[in-house]
Amino acid sequence: MYKLILKMAWKNSFTRPARTLLVITMIAVSMSMMLAIQGLYDGMVKNMVDKNKRSDSGDVSLYAKDYRVEKDIKYIIKDAVKMKEDIEKLEGVEAVVLRVMADGLLSTARKSSFASVYGIDLKAEEEFGEFSGFLKEGEINLDKRGAVIGIELAKTLKVGIGSKLVFSTQDTLGNINSIALKIKAIVQTTNILLDSNAIFVDIALLHKFLGTSPLDATQIAVMGEDKNLVKLLKAKYSNLDVKSFLELQPMIKQMQEMMVIFNSITFFIVMSVVFIGIFGVVYVSILDRIREFGIVLGIGMQYKYIKAQIFLESVIVGLLGYISGALLGAILLVYLRDYGLDLSSFSDALEMWGYEAIITGTIKVSYFTTTFVAILAASVLSVLIPIRKIKKLNPIDVIKAEK
Repeated sequence: MYKLILKMAWKNSFTRPARTLLVITMIAVSMSMMLAIQGLYDGMVKNMVDKNKRSDSGDVSLYAKDYRVEKDIKYIIKDAVKMKEDIEKLEGVEAVVLRVMADGLLSTARKSSFASVYGIDLKAEEEFGEFSGFLKEGEINLDKRGAVIGIELAKTLKVGIGSKLVFSTQDTLGNINSIALKIKAIVQTTNILLDSNAIFVDIALLHKFLGTSPLDATQIAVMGEDKNLVKLLKAKYSNLDVKSFLELQPMIKQMQEMMVIFNSITFFIVMSVVFIGIFGVVYVSILDRIREFGIVLGIGMQYKYIKAQIFLESVIVGLLGYISGALLGAILLVYLRDYGLDLSSFSDALEMWGYEAIITGTIKVSYFTTTFVAILAASVLSVLIPIRKIKKLNPIDVIKAEK
């Protein structure tokens, strides 16, 4: 019996093929656009998170107590080199780097700006986050007082490759010292703070300039995917200020939450369109066949079989729309993942806020599974009202009525 009902449901789904194909197309286009938008938004956030981790905090960062509040060189991690070696041995740790940072005044012959100088080890930074990948102009070289400057800071000071700068700050003895630097490269990390405020020099040079020990550091950045890494480091180094990436980047955490809300709203709108589309097709189909249903009820067919047929008709339309939308959406997502969306016309504004000019998307299986469940649910819910009309039919009255 149910095999016959399935055949009838398939045939009746295409009684009006133009109308059915229109709904399937509507579902497919709506779903594919939703998948593309989700992939783009998640890709934007993922890219920003990745760049911020690689250029600055990693998955976890360790600081001396009060350093992040005071930003004073006296709050430095003692014997950081030994700690780095110990952390590298922990399970789940992929890479560790040491950095020294000091705030001060960066000046040219005509302009000046408050800035932060970062002492880094280029080899370690390359292993940690592929620092060379941030290169925008020039050649990354920190020899002979060479310096690498953030792109927005370079624009502020109106400097370029080969320009000479003077950085002034207070050393560990409380004296104001200055050091002459020469720009060798301009980088763009899409980390707003670094791009607008940072200049990078060799860590050994900065230690000597500040009068700090080569064994010390103001920051130990750790890269590792282990979910328990933060708890482990907080327990192991309770005397330090240990922060996870999201604790250091509350704006990105807020952005992720906003993206979830936005995606949910988009999802709800698309599913509402699906619901209304299927509801319209099924309801009109029932009205067209109201006399037919009255007759089959009159000759003894049970209401449950008619209800099953209508549910199957709705599910068939929904599934065909889902399959079409999934295929089209997958094509769009693969394209966005491999080539991205080129927004070069708005590159200055995007890069200022930490986004790249070419936004690449991401693909997650959850996009398709949640959409499948939602479309299936919308298909089932859309027939609840129409089948109530059939349940209330009086077969005799319907049969007597005109077609």
